[in-house]
Amino acid sequence: MPDAPTIAGPDPDTRTPHFVLPAGACDAHCHIFGPASRYPYAPGRSYTPPDAPLEMFTDLQNRLGITRAVIVNASCHGDDNRPVTDAIAQSDGRYRGIANVSPDISDRALQDLHEAGIDGCRFTFLKRLGQAMDMAAFHSVVERIVPFGWHVDLYLDPHTVAEFTPMLTRLPVRYVIDHMGTAAATDSVDDPNFQALLALLRADEKCWVKVTGLERSSATGAPFDDAVPLAAKLVETASARVLWGTDWPHPNLKRMPNDADLVDLIPRYAPDAAVRQKLLVDNPTALFGFAL
Repeated sequence: MPDAPTIAGPDPDTRTPHFVLPAGACDAHCHIFGPASRYPYAPGRSYTPPDAPLEMFTDLQNRLGITRAVIVNASCHGDDNRPVTDAIAQSDGRYRGIANVSPDISDRALQDLHEAGIDGCRFTFLKRLGQAMDMAAFHSVVERIVPFGWHVDLYLDPHTVAEFTPMLTRLPVRYVIDHMGTAAATDSVDDPNFQALLALLRADEKCWVKVTGLERSSATGAPFDDAVPLAAKLVETASARVLWGTDWPHPNLKRMPNDADLVDLIPRYAPDAAVRQKLLVDNPTALFGFAL
């Protein structure tokens, strides 16, 4: 197997945002990469990131004014969830996590992850990453996480939302759709694929959506104004079931954002302070069980 390509690291010069985040604000989608000397990257991975360890993320939080975080274990670490659980253990209750879970995980290992602060597991259905999901394995894992009250975190291609809707509405757990369903800003809110996401969000109270990845959605680049209408429509549709996050350190992006730009976009798609409180504080507290 050829070596996995090395991807770019995050912008090292994060500015202080103009928008001041409320107390208890949560970055509900971010990653920790390495250090590889402690947490080797997985064989067979599709990319190799530069290290973006906990210390770098802590510095970012301080600069942006973030209090809490949900760390999502990325595919480059495979089923080694220690980058997430070790960060949680050092956070004094300020971090929770999303794990990578294989169908053959033991009951004891699942219990250990739960006790370590994991609240869900992630499944990637992106064809561009070459990760076709075994649906029998997916459902097997879902059934096993029910007793823990976990949810599933789903990374989907936009054109598959309608296809997956019947299956998703039958799930026995809550599910969270990453990055606005990977909708492209070049498509309007009237695009059929985005309308399918909105319909799912309206119809199924188990469905949550992350208002993240505006920098991925954008065609025009920073400050990502063209992605604001999509984010605003999601927030308007289900203000009690949307989550915000940075996606730091932004794996597989060609144009790295300054994370302060992502913070400064928030009032553009959530202009009401009460709605921002839900998006940034109340909703992640409810879904991930942060202490009040």
